[in-house]
Amino acid sequence: MYRERAARVAGAVLWESVGTRDGVARVLPDGCLDLLWSSRRGLLVAGPDRTAQLSVSAAGDRWVGLRLPPGTGPAVFGVPAHELRDRRVPLADLWGPAAAVAERTADGRAVGAALEEAARDRLRAAGGPDPLGAHLAGRLAAGAPVGVVAAEVGLGARALHRRCQRLFGYGPKTLARILRMRRALALARAGTPLAEVAARAGYADQAHLTRDVRELAGVPPAALLRG
Repeated sequence: MYRERAARVAGAVLWESVGTRDGVARVLPDGCLDLLWSSRRGLLVAGPDRTAQLSVSAAGDRWVGLRLPPGTGPAVFGVPAHELRDRRVPLADLWGPAAAVAERTADGRAVGAALEEAARDRLRAAGGPDPLGAHLAGRLAAGAPVGVVAAEVGLGARALHRRCQRLFGYGPKTLARILRMRRALALARAGTPLAEVAARAGYADQAHLTRDVRELAGVPPAALLRG
């Protein structure tokens, strides 16, 4: 069982998953960092992934997560995103004991509210997220070329790459590929034929779409849509 809702943190999503049977879930990259609570593993941080991760779960496992919008995670967790890339890290490694959060989530109830409160407190203390993050993610998600986006924000290629590494965990071209894949999958799940999806999402053709999705997700689009 999976459900989600808009969180009480701007642009974030609060989600919950409860395993109904033993299995493996494919988690696709999205340019985001998550604050997680697991009934088995406690409090964790999920860094930005470059490719899909396989998550093994057992019946009854419960996860609650706060998915922060791209570019917001570094302000919440206090470290550059690239230091968490492709990693799952205990929250205590970043925040010390994180006692207040641990106490609020100890009995497994009202976990989502505790995660939201913790993230809001950290964002407030940091003075909010870097506004460049939302701008870059929005423009790249809309399909704007990396060179155009760099010119808009007045950064050279190297400077833009460094800012993106810090904000998202990878460079602008990788972020653009990931966001394009997610845009394409959203179109496909809405019933758009894959050939049209490829054209609308900015791929050269359907073969390019299939190749790119396979590299990022580990399986072709058709397999993801069946799942």
